[in-house]
Amino acid sequence: MAQENKIRFGIFHKLLLIMLIVAIVPLGVIWFVDSRATTQRITQNVETHIKHVSDALVDHVNQWVDLHYHVLKQNAALPQIASMDASQQNPILKIIADEYNWAYLVFTIAPNGLNIGRSDGKAPKKYGDRIYVKQVLAGQKMGQQVIIGRTSGKPSFVLSAPIHNMEKQLTGIMAIAMTIAEISERITNIKIGETGYAFLLDENGQVIAHQSKEFTLTRKDLSGHPAFKALTAQGQSDIVFTDENGDKTIAAMQKTKHGWIMVTQQSYNEAFAAIRLANRNALILIAVTLVFVIIIAYFISQRLAKPIRRLTAIADEISLGKLDAKIVDMDRKDEIGNLARAISRLGISVRLAMERLQRK
Repeated sequence: MAQENKIRFGIFHKLLLIMLIVAIVPLGVIWFVDSRATTQRITQNVETHIKHVSDALVDHVNQWVDLHYHVLKQNAALPQIASMDASQQNPILKIIADEYNWAYLVFTIAPNGLNIGRSDGKAPKKYGDRIYVKQVLAGQKMGQQVIIGRTSGKPSFVLSAPIHNMEKQLTGIMAIAMTIAEISERITNIKIGETGYAFLLDENGQVIAHQSKEFTLTRKDLSGHPAFKALTAQGQSDIVFTDENGDKTIAAMQKTKHGWIMVTQQSYNEAFAAIRLANRNALILIAVTLVFVIIIAYFISQRLAKPIRRLTAIADEISLGKLDAKIVDMDRKDEIGNLARAISRLGISVRLAMERLQRK
C-alpha cells in the first residue's frame, strides 16, 4: 500500500510540476512583455496628457499677455500720450480704461518715477520703486510685475511700455494695471482627474494663480516647491516627487514666454492607477490558471495512477507466487497497456519456469 501511495504521489507531483511549468512559463513571459508595454504606454499617455494641459495653459497665458501688451504699445504711441502732459493724457487714459474692463488703472510715469496721468482721476503717486518701471528705464521693451495693487488692494498684473518722443528718446512710461481674475479663473478651473490641478508662479516662485485663494491673495512664496526648483535649478520639465503630505506626485513644468512658470501636477497613484489595475488583472488570471492547472493535473494523475496501482498489485501477487492473477488493461494502446502486457508475459514466463522445475 505504501508503494502504491508512493507511486501515486510521484506521478501526481511530477505531472503537476510539468503542467505548471507549461502553463506558467508562457503566461509569465506574456505577462512580463505585456506589463512592460502597458506601463510604457500608460506612462506616455499620462505624461502627454499633463504636458498637453500645460501647453494649452501656457499658450493662453502668452496670448493673454501679448494681447494686453499690444494694446499698451499701440496707445503709448499716441501723440497725446507722448506729450507727457496730464491734461492731454487723462482723457485718453480714461477712454482706454472704460473700453477695456479688465484694466482698473491706466497711467503714465515720468522717467523720475513720478506719476503724470491717471485714468481714475486720483492724485498722482510715486512709482519709481516698481520693477515694471525700472525694467523699462533699463531699456527693456516691456516691463511686468505681479503685485498687490496700491489702488485695488488685490493681486494685480501691471504691464508697462516706453513712451518715446519724435526723436525716439525715452520720455516716460505707460502702464496698465489689471486684475488677474481672468487668467486665474482659467488656470484654477483646470482639473486633471480627481487630484490634478495647475498653478502659475512668477519668476521668483511667488503665486500668480493657484487653487488656493489664500495662496493667490497673499502671493504665497512657493520657490521651495520641488517642481519650481527642478525647473529653475536643473532645467527639468517633469518630475516625480513626494509632497508635504507624503503623497507621491507627478508634475510637468514649463516657462511662459515672459518668464512665468506653469506647473501642472497630479497624484501619482491616480495617474498610474491603470497600471495597477492591469497588473492586478494579470495576477488574477495567472492565479485562476494555476488553480485550473492543479485541478486538471489532479484528475489526470488519478486517471493514470489507478491502472498503475492495479498493475502494481498484480505484480506483487506474481512475486508472491499467485500466478493465476487476472491481468487488466491489456487491451489499452498506450504505455499502460504495454506495461500490462509485459506483466502478463512475465507471469507466463514465471509459471512455465516453475512447471519445468516441478517436472524435474
